[in-house]
Formats: sequence, C-alpha cells, structure tokens
Amino acid sequence: MKKREPISHIMTKSVVTVNQNDDLKEVVAKLKSNSIRHIPVVNGKEVIGIISRTDINRLTFGALFDGQDGADEAILDMLTISQIMTSKPKTVSSETVIKDLAEIFVKEEFHALPVVDNGVLKGIVTTTDVIRYLLEQYD
Repeated sequence: MKKREPISHIMTKSVVTVNQNDDLKEVVAKLKSNSIRHIPVVNGKEVIGIISRTDINRLTFGALFDGQDGADEAILDMLTISQIMTSKPKTVSSETVIKDLAEIFVKEEFHALPVVDNGVLKGIVTTTDVIRYLLEQYD
C-alpha cells in the first residue's frame, strides 16, 4: 500500500455543482440524473456549501427518490438551497493524503468533501472513493 498517496488520485475531478440561486428541484434533478449523493454549492468557483441526498430526504421523507414525484414538491418550492445546504463546508486540498482523509471521515463523520486548491473547486472525494482505493490495494 502506498503510504502517502494524495487524494488527487481518487477524487472525482468533473464535479456536478449548483449555484445558491438555483431551484431545489434542480438539485434533485442533478442528484438523480448523475447518480450522485452530494453536490457542492458554488458562487463562481468558490465553494459556499454542500447539499446531500440525505438533506433532501429529511425534507421530503425520501419520496422524491422512490419514484413518487410530486409527493413533496411543494416543500421544494417553499425552501431555497441556502436554507438547507451545509454552509462553509470543510474542504480538503488535492494534496491531502488518503490516510488523513480517511481519518477525517471517521472522526468527523463526513461522507463527502469538496477538494479545493487556492480557493477553487478542483473535485469532490467521498467515503466510496476511499473504500474503492482500499479494495484496489488487495488486488
């Protein structure tokens, strides 16, 4: 196992994002169409928040992801991205070592972190990325 491997080797580099002024329905559509669970909220290239599928499920009882479109859309019309996103999320640099990232995930119970270098979003890294990396070490 490579001891000092940076997360730049496992992160997703083409990140799906939303703007804080977008509609919550846009967030749901992007989560669904891209089969992702976390989406950074940006203002230009700056990360100002993150929204997870779990955040949406808390509002809608999960109906939006179970094929019951329309069941909770009124809730999405009443709220804004800024109201439900995690503001000022913790971020990591692309040079962060995978082991250090794993420790952050375990200690702080995050499941995804935006990767930011010099104030610019460069990627996103998830617990799944770390697990996939660890599994590759056993091949």
